[in-house]
Amino acid sequence: MTTVGIIGAGHIGSALARGLVDRGYDVVISNSRGPETLADLVADLGPRATAGTPQDAAERGDWAIVTVPLRALESVPVEPLAGKIVLDTNNYYWERDGRIAALDEKRTTTSQMLQEHLPASIVAKAFNHIMSGDILTDGTPAGTPGRRALATASDSAEGSAFVTAIYDEFGFDTVNIGPLADSWRVERDRPAYVVRQDAAELEANLARAER
Repeated sequence: MTTVGIIGAGHIGSALARGLVDRGYDVVISNSRGPETLADLVADLGPRATAGTPQDAAERGDWAIVTVPLRALESVPVEPLAGKIVLDTNNYYWERDGRIAALDEKRTTTSQMLQEHLPASIVAKAFNHIMSGDILTDGTPAGTPGRRALATASDSAEGSAFVTAIYDEFGFDTVNIGPLADSWRVERDRPAYVVRQDAAELEANLARAER
């Protein structure tokens, strides 16, 4: 059975953990405060979920999700994630993260920052532009008219294809933005951010985004 390492147990991480265990995955979920602080969450998630440290999640996961505040990016374990696909849910909230010159000056993106931190991993943008409460409620079967779509970006075709398959399991269509350098199109304050849209609407919103 596939095990997913989840680094970050906030709203998005917890919702994805629920969705994954409900779909037959095992998850190891972690946060910065220690496994003991996740006892209630893993008890609620059931026997497919265990709590661990970020190192545990990175080591035991066949693939991983990084969903920590951007200011904590450097705390993400590097070596255990080498060769693995890593989904990045992050956005830049300067009020929370502090000002980051490279982002303010539009010289990089949050996902590029994670890829730079994890040079031997395959990083793909995912689940960053949907409210956590919608992840488990807005999905519909493939082919449903008006099916909600989510975007992904990766410097690897394997990464984009992987996210496409995960999105479909959760009930969403996919629009592939392209490389991580273009992932800003689906981040905070852009037309595609946290709005319900089908694939055609998402494509249009991505196209009219301004940096």
